[in-house]
Amino acid sequence: MNPLQLVDLLRGHKTYIQTHNFPDPDAIASAFGLQYFLKQHGIETDICYDGRIEKLSTKKMFSVFGIDILSKDDISDMKETDYIITVDSQKYNANLTDFIGDEVACIDHHPTVYACEYAYKDVRLVGACATLIAEYFYQTDTPMSVEVASCIAYGIKMDTSDFIRGATALDADMFAYVYKQADRQLLNTMYTNVMEFSDLKAYGAAIDNIHVYGEVGFAVIPFDCPDALVAIISDFILSLDVVDFSVIYAIRTDGIRFSVRSAKKGVDAGLVVKNALKGYGSGGGHPFMAGGFIPKENIPSLTEKRDYVIEQLFLRELREAMDE
Repeated sequence: MNPLQLVDLLRGHKTYIQTHNFPDPDAIASAFGLQYFLKQHGIETDICYDGRIEKLSTKKMFSVFGIDILSKDDISDMKETDYIITVDSQKYNANLTDFIGDEVACIDHHPTVYACEYAYKDVRLVGACATLIAEYFYQTDTPMSVEVASCIAYGIKMDTSDFIRGATALDADMFAYVYKQADRQLLNTMYTNVMEFSDLKAYGAAIDNIHVYGEVGFAVIPFDCPDALVAIISDFILSLDVVDFSVIYAIRTDGIRFSVRSAKKGVDAGLVVKNALKGYGSGGGHPFMAGGFIPKENIPSLTEKRDYVIEQLFLRELREAMDE
């Protein structure tokens, strides 16, 4: 796609850039980078989201890079005729609230679950959505600020887990491109004082409750825990030398939140979690990283042997995936 076609599409329209709910560093970096790119071409936008921003490290991006973002509660004047660009997510996905505006454009790096027509669509399977935004600057020779360059570099590093998770040659090329223009001190700032004391309780609970079957690691966090922290702990469990597929889930007031990681060759984490939770909840994602959710009203169907049932659901799907 030619990103200047997006610029032409938006002229004369009030425009919002919407991230997925509970945005992570890649979603925020993508939105911030796109906002700056469009501004350089005469298009003013607002970044918006629904849900909460729970992780201290993600909240820190706003002050470090100078990002303004609106929650759904901050928006009272959005109209049906206003334009929305979704970044790091797609319309009809469970993790994207349907705002009143018109979703005319989509920029994302996840597989498409629900087909949708957009006036502008850029969906490519790369390691980070921020990579696609960086390429817009590169293709059009559009200047970027050091804050934008630093933020995009951080987003790429975080979503590819330092280029070991789903990274492509384009991710590496675009990281090199933005890193040359980044402020290294700003990047370094993002790696200090980013863990809250309460995070240690979640790590401790996961460690206390870990079960390993073959090379599959399960751990339950028996209390409410932010999505982003569940995902980080899933990465942490996957780093064990005896684990190449991790399933971490937190028992929350509204249901059970899952984060799944796969380093097992030929095993698609997104398909495994989707199939494992079928009939109980929903799930999906990348081949190497995915998530899922069982709403609270469906938890009783797991019986009093909840954790055993969950483990068996995933182990069954993993066996089928390995047999294919």
